[in-house]
Amino acid sequence: MRRRSAGVLVVGVGGLGCAAALALAHSGIGVLGLCDEDVVDRSNLHRQILYGEGDVGTAKLDAAASSLRSVDQGPELRLHRGRLLPENAVALVREYDFVVEGSDNFATKFLTADACALARVPVVHASAVRWVGTALAVGGCGQPCYRCLFEDLPGGNVPNCAGAGVMGPVVGVVAAAQVDLVLAMVDGVPVEGHLVTFDGRSDVLRRRTLAPRAECALCGHAPMIHRIDPETYVSPAATG
Repeated sequence: MRRRSAGVLVVGVGGLGCAAALALAHSGIGVLGLCDEDVVDRSNLHRQILYGEGDVGTAKLDAAASSLRSVDQGPELRLHRGRLLPENAVALVREYDFVVEGSDNFATKFLTADACALARVPVVHASAVRWVGTALAVGGCGQPCYRCLFEDLPGGNVPNCAGAGVMGPVVGVVAAAQVDLVLAMVDGVPVEGHLVTFDGRSDVLRRRTLAPRAECALCGHAPMIHRIDPETYVSPAATG
């Protein structure tokens, strides 16, 4: 696929999403979609590189669009105000050829994974907490997919970047790896199943290929996820 004909949706315009969106805007893709409901917070400016002091309190989408429109010969921007939710997820990802997911909660990560699998849209997931980050490329048919690596939403108190913090440079490295993977897929390079991990303490970047999990509920031999059920995306810890 030619980059100018490709559309990429960025789910979550926080630290990872900002860096990924900026890199994608410079990459030559034709359409860049942004999905977020949040506002700019001063405490996050060190890692959310599309925003400045003057953007604090404004919608992330507006601030991001303002920054990205300064990119020479940049993509067409499409702003999707609000979170990716069970009622809109499949329809939204179907509007794009590829998805980049960098949200800071497991519910959105699993929802994005499931919606992309049902819509047959390739997705690259990424996360970063403290000093460690990962990026995973998943093809439209999965095998392997996000649930091959993480079976289901975790219970208990699992650290995320909001609670545990994250080092700004780690976010930049992981977002770069994420964009490298999605652009490889746009260009037809077979990187599905590639997992990139980065440890900022040791400055070690590793890349390996995952094997599909036969019993995976999403892409295994007998898949059990055939539709988006809102109750699926509630952490066990939140149901008590």
